[in-house]
Amino acid sequence: MMASDGTRFAEISETTSFLYHFSGLPDHRQPGKVDYPLPEVLLLILLAVLAGAEAFTDIARFGERKIGLLRRFRPYVNGTPSHDHLGDIFATLDARAFQLCFVAWVAALTNTPAQVIAIDGKTSRRSYQTKGSKEAIHMVSAFAARQRIVLGQVKVSEKSNEIVAIPALLDMMSIEGAVVTIDAMGCQRDIATKIIEKKADYIVALKGNQGTLREDVEVFVDEQKALKYKDTTISTFETIDADHGRIETRNYTVIHDVGWLQARHQWPGLSAVVVVESRREISGKITDETRFYITSLVMLAAVVGPMIRAHWAIENSLHWVMDMVFRDDECRVRTDNAPANFATCRHIAYNLTRKAPGKDSIRLRRKTAGWDDEYLASLVAA
Repeated sequence: MMASDGTRFAEISETTSFLYHFSGLPDHRQPGKVDYPLPEVLLLILLAVLAGAEAFTDIARFGERKIGLLRRFRPYVNGTPSHDHLGDIFATLDARAFQLCFVAWVAALTNTPAQVIAIDGKTSRRSYQTKGSKEAIHMVSAFAARQRIVLGQVKVSEKSNEIVAIPALLDMMSIEGAVVTIDAMGCQRDIATKIIEKKADYIVALKGNQGTLREDVEVFVDEQKALKYKDTTISTFETIDADHGRIETRNYTVIHDVGWLQARHQWPGLSAVVVVESRREISGKITDETRFYITSLVMLAAVVGPMIRAHWAIENSLHWVMDMVFRDDECRVRTDNAPANFATCRHIAYNLTRKAPGKDSIRLRRKTAGWDDEYLASLVAA
């Protein structure tokens, strides 16, 4: 069989389960007039992003130069789309449907359920549009803190809308048996209720956005510390980290007697309060910080403490990598649903490179994918 450019197709010998999980994604283009089938477009974009592409112009060039590699997976009878055409296709794809397909794919990708699911938001700074005053998109992601895998994401228009986005994200996923960790923005009754209803537990940072809840906790903790906690039941745990001239000591105290707090605030599922006291020493300078959390867990500090620490994996292992390796903040994809869909594609690429065997960094794995077709094909092959 011949392609439109006169080249002969090789026998298609490689498959990818990725396309199977996105086969139900609605394609609103007019039937019978589609030159570039959606599975081919998705595979093109994924392979190009894995190989280092950061925009639709990069992806279009990748398609021109790597058509032989692409035809190992799909026919690509009409070759690959131009960058404008790619942008149009991605702008019209339903972002929520795309994210639901992503969640289904991740569920099949992971062998074990996530133990700690960290939820946090990140803004793609260059996705704003001056024309029409369209704000940069803000993606709220769920991250398996120990497996280092993105489990799902939803788009919101601004950070304040995380309160609405988090329940929508939780609805997409199966979280039974997991512990969900969220920063203070997610300290909302509806979110706590949603987590409990889905048979999971929560650890939520406590700040001043819940009326007198934090104030009551802080006053109680101060009183009990002065009395050496003799009027309540606690468990404690300490960690010490030292590297590059920095010493950080963290003391975790879990207060297990919270009946008084529950009687006053009626917080869904509340079982304990956690106090984290950190001391950081750098070049002789000492900085102290105290943070408060509420949790539905009935566990000792030696278990709860590492879960709180694991939450920061979403900052260090996801957000930082998306910025520094995938250049998320520099991406200028801006039209309609395209920014959200492209962000989802970057998360797919992140998961695949993270799951690849070996000890190379994600940065080096991505570079290798750009240099070595066999390695790139292995990242997506079933």
